[in-house]
Amino acid sequence: MCVGTLGRLDWTVAHALNSILVGRDWLEDPVSIGAMAAVPVFAAATVGLWLLARPGGEPRWKRACLSALLSAALALAANQVVAHLLWARPRPFAAHPGQLHLFTGGSLDPSFPSDHAAAAFAIAVAVLAFSRRLGVAFLAVAALVAASRVVEGLHYPSDVLAGAAVGTAAAIVVTRLGRPVVERLADAIGYVTDPVVSRFECALVAVRHRL
Repeated sequence: MCVGTLGRLDWTVAHALNSILVGRDWLEDPVSIGAMAAVPVFAAATVGLWLLARPGGEPRWKRACLSALLSAALALAANQVVAHLLWARPRPFAAHPGQLHLFTGGSLDPSFPSDHAAAAFAIAVAVLAFSRRLGVAFLAVAALVAASRVVEGLHYPSDVLAGAAVGTAAAIVVTRLGRPVVERLADAIGYVTDPVVSRFECALVAVRHRL
């Protein structure tokens, strides 16, 4: 299959998925709100992993959190190389003006690969390396984040698939090749943050008693 055919297929799928929401307010609003909320919720859940490892508790959650954040950073850095040095692909709404309905503001940054998909899958795969059950949940949310980018007209399907691949590769590098270093670094940071978390927990207990 030639590049031109792949490009047409990419556009056809993107246009078809985007058209699903047009004129369907009962579906458009939940999808748009969910897409906007997914990213901050996903980020908060990732940072929240650090708090699961309460002072003196199971250290794997701190390690999972740090691995996830480093994986996302590596994936986003790799995306910049691809987007700006290899292929500065225009966004679908820019390449096909007036043919897509934008449900949110559209960035004019290169479309390929998707930063949202790369970061989401980097985080999810990194968490999966430490907890299968929690990792599967993160993967499900990452897939929803990636799909929403196409439905909202912000990316082509191949953009999010490439982003997912970059994110997965970044997580594998961090959790396999860099795991010993990441674990030592997480443990070291934990020595600094644990006393702060302990004082915060004590303050919460004191507030509850006063109430």
